[in-house]
Amino acid sequence: MNNIGTLKSSSSELDLDRPNIEDYLPSGSTIQQEPHGKLLLHDLLNISPTLSEAAGAIVDDSFTRCFKSNPPEPWNWNVYLFPLWCFGVVIRYLILFPIRILGLTLGWIIFLSSFIPVHFLLKGHDKLRRSMERSLVEMMCSFFVASWTGVVKYHGPRPSRRPKQVFVANHTSMIDFIILEQMTAFAVILQKHPGWVGLLQSTILEGLGCIWFNRTEAKDREIVAKKLRDHVQGADNNPLLIFPEGTCVNNHYTVMFKKGAFELGCTVCPVAIKYNKIFVDAFWNSRKQSFTMHLLQLMTSWAVVYDVWYLEPQNLKPGETPIEFAERVRDIISLRAGLKKVPWNGYLKYSRPSPKHRERNTLDLIAVHQFLGGTCQLCSLILLSNKTLPSQCCGDWRKNDVYLCVYLS
Repeated sequence: MNNIGTLKSSSSELDLDRPNIEDYLPSGSTIQQEPHGKLLLHDLLNISPTLSEAAGAIVDDSFTRCFKSNPPEPWNWNVYLFPLWCFGVVIRYLILFPIRILGLTLGWIIFLSSFIPVHFLLKGHDKLRRSMERSLVEMMCSFFVASWTGVVKYHGPRPSRRPKQVFVANHTSMIDFIILEQMTAFAVILQKHPGWVGLLQSTILEGLGCIWFNRTEAKDREIVAKKLRDHVQGADNNPLLIFPEGTCVNNHYTVMFKKGAFELGCTVCPVAIKYNKIFVDAFWNSRKQSFTMHLLQLMTSWAVVYDVWYLEPQNLKPGETPIEFAERVRDIISLRAGLKKVPWNGYLKYSRPSPKHRERNTLDLIAVHQFLGGTCQLCSLILLSNKTLPSQCCGDWRKNDVYLCVYLS
Protein backbone atom coordinates (compact mmCIF):
# COMPACT_ATOMS: atom_id res chain seq x y z
CA MET A 1 0.00 0.00 0.00
CA ASN A 2 2.85 2.36 0.77
CA ASN A 3 4.30 1.72 -2.68
CA ILE A 4 0.96 2.56 -4.28
CA GLY A 5 0.77 5.79 -2.34
CA THR A 6 4.31 6.69 -3.39
CA LEU A 7 3.49 6.04 -7.03
CA LYS A 8 0.39 8.21 -6.87
CA SER A 9 2.36 10.98 -5.20
CA SER A 10 5.13 10.93 -7.82
CA SER A 11 2.52 10.83 -10.58
CA SER A 12 0.83 13.92 -9.20
CA GLU A 13 4.20 15.68 -8.99
CA LEU A 14 4.85 14.88 -12.64
CA ASP A 15 1.42 16.24 -13.57
CA LEU A 16 2.40 19.63 -12.18
CA ASP A 17 5.33 19.78 -14.60
CA ARG A 18 3.56 18.31 -17.62
CA PRO A 19 2.60 20.66 -20.49
CA ASN A 20 -1.14 21.12 -20.93
CA ILE A 21 -2.23 20.74 -24.57
CA GLU A 22 -5.36 22.82 -24.02
CA ASP A 23 -3.23 25.82 -23.07
CA TYR A 24 -2.14 26.02 -26.71
CA LEU A 25 -5.66 25.87 -28.19
CA PRO A 26 -7.80 28.93 -29.04
CA SER A 27 -10.30 29.94 -26.39
CA GLY A 28 -13.37 27.73 -26.51
CA SER A 29 -11.58 24.85 -28.28
CA THR A 30 -11.31 21.51 -26.55
CA ILE A 31 -10.04 18.06 -27.41
CA GLN A 32 -13.02 15.80 -27.94
CA GLN A 33 -12.59 12.27 -26.59
CA GLU A 34 -14.41 9.23 -27.91
CA PRO A 35 -16.74 7.36 -25.52
CA HIS A 36 -14.03 4.83 -24.74
CA GLY A 37 -11.47 7.56 -24.11
CA LYS A 38 -9.41 6.76 -27.24
CA LEU A 39 -8.16 9.66 -29.34
CA LEU A 40 -7.74 8.73 -33.02
CA LEU A 41 -5.58 10.46 -35.60
CA HIS A 42 -8.47 11.55 -37.84
CA ASP A 43 -10.13 13.23 -34.84
CA LEU A 44 -7.02 15.33 -34.27
CA LEU A 45 -6.72 16.16 -37.97
CA ASN A 46 -10.25 17.57 -37.96
CA ILE A 47 -9.75 19.86 -34.97
CA SER A 48 -7.38 22.66 -35.94
CA PRO A 49 -3.91 23.34 -37.35
CA THR A 50 -3.24 25.01 -34.01
CA LEU A 51 -3.10 21.58 -32.40
CA SER A 52 -0.26 20.55 -34.71
CA GLU A 53 1.62 23.72 -33.79
CA ALA A 54 1.01 23.02 -30.10
CA ALA A 55 2.45 19.52 -30.45
CA GLY A 56 5.46 20.93 -32.26
CA ALA A 57 5.96 23.49 -29.48
CA ILE A 58 5.93 20.74 -26.84
CA VAL A 59 8.39 18.60 -28.78
CA ASP A 60 10.71 21.53 -29.48
CA ASP A 61 10.59 22.64 -25.86
CA SER A 62 11.59 19.22 -24.53
CA PHE A 63 14.42 19.11 -27.07
CA THR A 64 15.84 22.63 -26.74
CA ARG A 65 15.94 22.47 -22.94
CA CYS A 66 18.82 19.97 -23.34
CA PHE A 67 20.97 22.73 -24.85
CA LYS A 68 20.04 25.73 -22.73
CA SER A 69 22.29 27.29 -20.14
CA ASN A 70 20.62 28.02 -16.84
CA PRO A 71 21.82 31.47 -15.72
CA PRO A 72 22.57 31.69 -12.01
CA GLU A 73 20.04 33.47 -9.86
CA PRO A 74 21.28 36.89 -8.73
CA TRP A 75 22.17 37.11 -5.08
CA ASN A 76 23.64 40.66 -4.95
CA TRP A 77 20.22 42.24 -4.66
CA ASN A 78 20.62 44.42 -1.56
CA VAL A 79 23.01 47.00 -0.13
CA TYR A 80 24.62 44.42 2.16
CA LEU A 81 25.52 41.87 -0.48
CA PHE A 82 26.36 44.16 -3.41
CA PRO A 83 29.68 45.43 -1.92
CA LEU A 84 30.67 41.83 -1.22
CA TRP A 85 29.90 40.90 -4.83
CA CYS A 86 31.98 43.84 -6.10
CA PHE A 87 34.87 42.72 -3.90
CA GLY A 88 34.62 39.24 -5.42
CA VAL A 89 34.70 40.67 -8.96
CA VAL A 90 37.88 42.58 -8.15
CA ILE A 91 39.52 39.44 -6.74
CA ARG A 92 38.50 37.24 -9.68
CA TYR A 93 39.30 39.63 -12.53
CA LEU A 94 42.25 41.65 -11.21
CA ILE A 95 44.09 39.06 -9.11
CA LEU A 96 43.12 35.46 -9.95
CA PHE A 97 42.68 35.95 -13.70
CA PRO A 98 46.16 37.49 -14.33
CA ILE A 99 47.78 34.76 -12.21
CA ARG A 100 45.95 32.08 -14.20
CA ILE A 101 46.91 33.66 -17.53
CA LEU A 102 50.55 33.78 -16.39
CA GLY A 103 50.45 30.13 -15.30
CA LEU A 104 48.86 28.99 -18.58
CA THR A 105 51.41 30.98 -20.61
CA LEU A 106 54.23 29.39 -18.63
CA GLY A 107 52.71 25.97 -19.31
CA TRP A 108 52.63 26.62 -23.06
CA ILE A 109 56.27 27.74 -23.05
CA ILE A 110 57.37 24.58 -21.24
CA PHE A 111 55.19 22.36 -23.41
CA LEU A 112 56.20 23.75 -26.80
CA SER A 113 59.90 23.93 -25.92
CA SER A 114 59.76 20.22 -25.05
CA PHE A 115 57.20 18.87 -27.54
CA ILE A 116 58.74 20.28 -30.73
CA PRO A 117 62.23 18.75 -30.19
CA VAL A 118 60.72 15.44 -29.09
CA HIS A 119 58.40 15.30 -32.10
CA PHE A 120 61.08 16.02 -34.73
CA LEU A 121 64.28 14.62 -33.19
CA LEU A 122 62.90 11.22 -32.15
CA LYS A 123 61.43 10.25 -35.52
CA GLY A 124 63.26 6.91 -35.55
CA HIS A 125 62.28 5.99 -31.98
CA ASP A 126 58.51 5.85 -32.25
CA LYS A 127 57.82 4.08 -28.97
CA LEU A 128 59.89 6.54 -26.90
CA ARG A 129 58.52 9.51 -28.84
CA ARG A 130 54.89 8.50 -28.29
CA SER A 131 55.52 7.91 -24.59
CA MET A 132 57.09 11.36 -24.12
CA GLU A 133 54.39 13.06 -26.18
CA ARG A 134 51.70 11.42 -24.03
CA SER A 135 53.36 12.70 -20.86
CA LEU A 136 53.71 16.21 -22.26
CA VAL A 137 50.05 16.36 -23.36
CA GLU A 138 48.95 15.19 -19.90
CA MET A 139 51.12 17.93 -18.35
CA MET A 140 49.64 20.61 -20.62
CA CYS A 141 46.11 19.51 -19.78
CA SER A 142 47.01 19.82 -16.09
CA PHE A 143 48.03 23.44 -16.73
CA PHE A 144 44.65 24.04 -18.38
CA VAL A 145 42.77 22.53 -15.42
CA ALA A 146 44.84 24.65 -13.02
CA SER A 147 44.05 27.78 -15.07
CA TRP A 148 40.39 27.57 -14.03
CA THR A 149 41.17 26.13 -10.56
CA GLY A 150 39.67 22.75 -11.35
CA VAL A 151 38.47 20.95 -8.24
CA VAL A 152 38.09 17.37 -9.43
CA LYS A 153 37.41 14.08 -7.70
CA TYR A 154 38.11 10.93 -9.69
CA HIS A 155 36.31 7.73 -8.74
CA GLY A 156 37.35 4.26 -9.84
CA PRO A 157 40.54 2.78 -11.29
CA ARG A 158 42.66 4.81 -13.68
CA PRO A 159 42.22 3.74 -17.34
CA SER A 160 44.95 1.57 -18.86
CA ARG A 161 46.00 0.77 -22.42
CA ARG A 162 44.47 -2.50 -23.56
CA PRO A 163 43.41 -3.75 -26.97
CA LYS A 164 39.76 -4.02 -27.91
CA GLN A 165 38.37 -1.49 -25.46
CA VAL A 166 36.78 1.93 -25.89
CA PHE A 167 35.80 4.58 -23.33
CA VAL A 168 32.52 6.48 -23.73
CA ALA A 169 31.42 9.53 -21.72
CA ASN A 170 28.62 12.08 -21.57
CA HIS A 171 29.54 15.39 -23.17
CA THR A 172 29.09 18.89 -21.73
CA SER A 173 32.02 20.88 -23.09
CA MET A 174 35.31 20.44 -24.87
CA ILE A 175 36.93 20.68 -21.45
CA ASP A 176 35.60 17.14 -20.85
CA PHE A 177 38.46 15.97 -23.05
CA ILE A 178 41.00 18.10 -21.13
CA ILE A 179 39.75 16.82 -17.78
CA LEU A 180 40.05 13.18 -18.82
CA GLU A 181 43.29 13.73 -20.73
CA GLN A 182 45.20 14.99 -17.69
CA MET A 183 44.80 11.54 -16.12
CA THR A 184 45.31 9.38 -19.22
CA ALA A 185 46.40 10.30 -22.74
CA PHE A 186 43.31 9.28 -24.71
CA ALA A 187 42.95 9.20 -28.45
CA VAL A 188 39.66 11.01 -28.90
CA ILE A 189 37.15 11.29 -31.72
CA LEU A 190 35.86 14.85 -32.00
CA GLN A 191 34.35 17.35 -34.41
CA LYS A 192 36.96 19.24 -36.44
CA HIS A 193 37.07 22.85 -35.18
CA PRO A 194 38.37 26.03 -36.84
CA GLY A 195 40.86 28.53 -35.44
CA TRP A 196 43.56 27.78 -32.89
CA VAL A 197 41.67 24.72 -31.64
CA GLY A 198 41.78 23.25 -35.14
CA LEU A 199 45.52 23.99 -35.32
CA LEU A 200 46.10 22.01 -32.12
CA GLN A 201 43.99 19.17 -33.50
CA SER A 202 45.97 18.89 -36.72
CA THR A 203 49.41 19.15 -35.09
CA ILE A 204 49.78 18.18 -31.43
CA LEU A 205 46.76 15.93 -30.90
CA GLU A 206 47.23 14.17 -34.23
CA GLY A 207 50.24 12.39 -32.70
CA LEU A 208 48.02 10.79 -30.06
CA GLY A 209 46.00 8.95 -32.68
CA CYS A 210 43.00 11.26 -32.40
CA ILE A 211 40.32 11.00 -35.09
CA TRP A 212 38.51 14.06 -36.46
CA PHE A 213 35.28 14.26 -38.41
CA ASN A 214 33.03 16.87 -39.98
CA ARG A 215 29.27 16.63 -39.51
CA THR A 216 28.59 18.15 -42.92
CA GLU A 217 30.59 15.50 -44.79
CA ALA A 218 28.60 12.32 -45.42
CA LYS A 219 31.72 10.38 -46.48
CA ASP A 220 33.35 11.01 -43.09
CA ARG A 221 31.17 8.35 -41.45
CA GLU A 222 32.68 5.49 -43.43
CA ILE A 223 36.22 6.81 -43.02
CA VAL A 224 35.81 7.33 -39.26
CA ALA A 225 34.24 3.89 -38.80
CA LYS A 226 37.23 2.24 -40.47
CA LYS A 227 39.70 4.25 -38.38
CA LEU A 228 37.86 3.26 -35.20
CA ARG A 229 38.01 -0.44 -36.03
CA ASP A 230 41.72 -0.22 -36.86
CA HIS A 231 42.54 1.78 -33.72
CA VAL A 232 40.92 -0.54 -31.17
CA GLN A 233 42.86 -3.52 -32.51
CA GLY A 234 46.27 -2.01 -31.66
CA ALA A 235 47.70 -2.98 -28.27
CA ASP A 236 50.11 -0.02 -28.20
CA ASN A 237 47.55 2.60 -29.24
CA ASN A 238 46.26 5.12 -26.73
CA PRO A 239 42.86 4.27 -25.18
CA LEU A 240 40.07 5.46 -27.45
CA LEU A 241 37.64 8.03 -25.98
CA ILE A 242 34.28 8.69 -27.67
CA PHE A 243 31.47 11.09 -26.77
CA PRO A 244 28.56 9.13 -28.32
CA GLU A 245 26.03 11.94 -27.87
CA GLY A 246 27.82 13.72 -30.72
CA THR A 247 27.20 17.19 -29.26
CA CYS A 248 27.47 19.15 -26.01
CA VAL A 249 24.49 18.78 -23.66
CA ASN A 250 23.92 20.96 -20.60
CA ASN A 251 24.75 18.29 -17.97
CA HIS A 252 21.10 17.94 -16.94
CA TYR A 253 20.15 15.48 -19.70
CA THR A 254 21.61 12.80 -21.93
CA VAL A 255 20.50 12.56 -25.56
CA MET A 256 20.60 9.37 -27.63
CA PHE A 257 23.98 7.66 -27.99
CA LYS A 258 25.24 6.95 -31.51
CA LYS A 259 25.72 3.22 -32.03
CA GLY A 260 29.13 3.46 -33.72
CA ALA A 261 31.09 2.95 -30.51
CA PHE A 262 28.96 -0.06 -29.60
CA GLU A 263 29.34 -2.13 -32.78
CA LEU A 264 33.13 -2.40 -32.74
CA GLY A 265 33.03 -5.79 -31.02
CA CYS A 266 35.08 -4.59 -28.04
CA THR A 267 34.64 -3.81 -24.35
CA VAL A 268 32.96 -0.48 -23.59
CA CYS A 269 34.11 1.40 -20.47
CA PRO A 270 31.54 4.02 -19.36
CA VAL A 271 32.74 7.33 -17.89
CA ALA A 272 30.29 9.66 -16.11
CA ILE A 273 31.08 13.38 -15.69
CA LYS A 274 29.02 15.61 -13.43
CA TYR A 275 29.69 19.34 -12.93
CA ASN A 276 28.79 21.25 -9.81
CA LYS A 277 27.43 24.65 -10.86
CA ILE A 278 28.09 26.33 -7.54
CA PHE A 279 30.61 28.72 -9.15
CA VAL A 280 30.14 28.46 -12.93
CA ASP A 281 28.15 26.58 -15.54
CA ALA A 282 30.64 24.48 -17.52
CA PHE A 283 28.23 23.87 -20.42
CA TRP A 284 29.59 25.14 -23.75
CA ASN A 285 26.94 26.33 -26.19
CA SER A 286 29.06 26.38 -29.35
CA ARG A 287 26.33 28.13 -31.35
CA LYS A 288 26.39 31.19 -29.09
CA GLN A 289 29.92 31.26 -27.71
CA SER A 290 33.40 30.59 -29.07
CA PHE A 291 35.63 28.21 -27.16
CA THR A 292 38.00 31.09 -26.36
CA MET A 293 35.19 33.01 -24.64
CA HIS A 294 34.13 29.81 -22.90
CA LEU A 295 37.64 29.41 -21.48
CA LEU A 296 37.69 33.06 -20.36
CA GLN A 297 34.39 32.49 -18.57
CA LEU A 298 35.89 29.54 -16.70
CA MET A 299 39.13 31.36 -15.92
CA THR A 300 37.28 34.34 -14.41
CA SER A 301 35.20 32.16 -12.11
CA TRP A 302 36.19 31.07 -8.62
CA ALA A 303 36.60 27.41 -9.57
CA VAL A 304 35.22 24.58 -11.72
CA VAL A 305 34.02 21.72 -9.52
CA TYR A 306 33.23 18.29 -10.96
CA ASP A 307 33.27 14.53 -10.37
CA VAL A 308 34.46 11.83 -12.78
CA TRP A 309 33.44 8.18 -12.39
CA TYR A 310 35.22 5.37 -14.24
CA LEU A 311 32.51 2.74 -14.24
CA GLU A 312 32.51 -1.02 -14.68
CA PRO A 313 33.35 -2.18 -18.24
CA GLN A 314 30.43 -3.52 -20.26
CA ASN A 315 30.21 -6.08 -23.08
CA LEU A 316 27.53 -6.86 -25.64
CA LYS A 317 25.15 -9.47 -24.24
CA PRO A 318 23.95 -12.44 -26.32
CA GLY A 319 21.03 -11.39 -28.51
CA GLU A 320 21.56 -7.69 -27.73
CA THR A 321 21.72 -5.24 -30.62
CA PRO A 322 24.24 -2.34 -30.71
CA ILE A 323 21.36 0.13 -30.21
CA GLU A 324 20.17 -1.72 -27.09
CA PHE A 325 23.77 -1.91 -25.88
CA ALA A 326 24.14 1.85 -26.34
CA GLU A 327 20.93 2.48 -24.37
CA ARG A 328 22.09 0.21 -21.55
CA VAL A 329 25.38 2.08 -21.25
CA ARG A 330 23.51 5.40 -21.38
CA ASP A 331 21.35 4.17 -18.49
CA ILE A 332 24.48 3.43 -16.44
CA ILE A 333 26.05 6.84 -17.10
CA SER A 334 22.80 8.75 -16.55
CA LEU A 335 22.12 6.98 -13.26
CA ARG A 336 25.63 7.55 -11.91
CA ALA A 337 25.79 11.25 -12.89
CA GLY A 338 22.15 11.99 -12.00
CA LEU A 339 21.18 12.97 -15.55
CA LYS A 340 17.75 12.65 -17.16
CA LYS A 341 17.42 10.64 -20.38
CA VAL A 342 15.57 12.13 -23.35
CA PRO A 343 14.71 10.30 -26.61
CA TRP A 344 16.31 12.82 -28.97
CA ASN A 345 19.09 12.64 -31.54
CA GLY A 346 21.64 15.32 -30.68
CA TYR A 347 22.29 16.05 -34.38
CA LEU A 348 18.87 17.74 -34.52
CA LYS A 349 20.64 20.59 -32.73
CA TYR A 350 22.43 21.35 -36.00
CA SER A 351 19.84 20.37 -38.61
CA ARG A 352 16.07 20.04 -38.58
CA PRO A 353 13.96 18.13 -41.15
CA SER A 354 12.84 20.43 -43.96
CA PRO A 355 9.10 21.21 -44.38
CA LYS A 356 9.17 19.47 -47.78
CA HIS A 357 10.57 16.30 -46.23
CA ARG A 358 7.98 16.34 -43.43
CA GLU A 359 5.14 16.86 -45.92
CA ARG A 360 6.34 13.91 -48.02
CA ASN A 361 6.22 11.63 -44.97
CA THR A 362 2.71 12.58 -43.82
CA LEU A 363 0.96 9.67 -45.57
CA ASP A 364 3.61 7.27 -44.28
CA LEU A 365 3.02 8.48 -40.73
CA ILE A 366 -0.73 7.94 -41.01
CA ALA A 367 -0.15 4.47 -42.48
CA VAL A 368 2.08 3.52 -39.56
CA HIS A 369 -0.52 4.81 -37.13
CA GLN A 370 -3.21 2.64 -38.75
CA PHE A 371 -0.87 -0.37 -38.90
CA LEU A 372 -0.22 -0.11 -35.16
CA GLY A 373 -3.95 -0.02 -34.48
CA GLY A 374 -3.89 3.46 -32.96
CA THR A 375 -1.39 5.15 -30.69
CA CYS A 376 -1.44 6.95 -27.40
CA GLN A 377 -2.49 10.60 -27.19
CA LEU A 378 0.91 12.25 -27.35
CA CYS A 379 2.15 9.79 -29.98
CA SER A 380 -0.67 11.00 -32.19
CA LEU A 381 0.38 14.59 -31.57
CA ILE A 382 3.97 13.75 -32.48
CA LEU A 383 2.73 12.10 -35.67
CA LEU A 384 0.82 15.25 -36.50
CA SER A 385 3.88 17.41 -35.98
CA ASN A 386 5.84 15.05 -38.29
CA LYS A 387 8.93 15.16 -36.11
CA THR A 388 9.78 11.47 -36.46
CA LEU A 389 8.55 8.18 -37.85
CA PRO A 390 7.91 5.78 -34.94
CA SER A 391 7.65 2.05 -35.56
CA GLN A 392 6.34 1.09 -32.13
CA CYS A 393 4.22 2.99 -29.63
CA CYS A 394 4.48 2.56 -25.90
CA GLY A 395 0.70 2.91 -25.47
CA ASP A 396 1.02 5.23 -22.47
CA TRP A 397 2.96 8.49 -22.72
CA ARG A 398 2.65 9.11 -18.98
CA LYS A 399 5.24 6.42 -18.26
CA ASN A 400 8.09 8.50 -19.63
CA ASP A 401 10.04 11.04 -17.55
CA VAL A 402 10.00 13.66 -20.29
CA TYR A 403 6.27 13.23 -20.99
CA LEU A 404 6.88 11.81 -24.46
CA CYS A 405 6.17 8.41 -25.96
CA VAL A 406 8.91 5.80 -25.76
CA TYR A 407 9.40 4.55 -29.29
CA LEU A 408 11.92 2.59 -31.34
CA SER A 409 13.10 4.09 -34.63
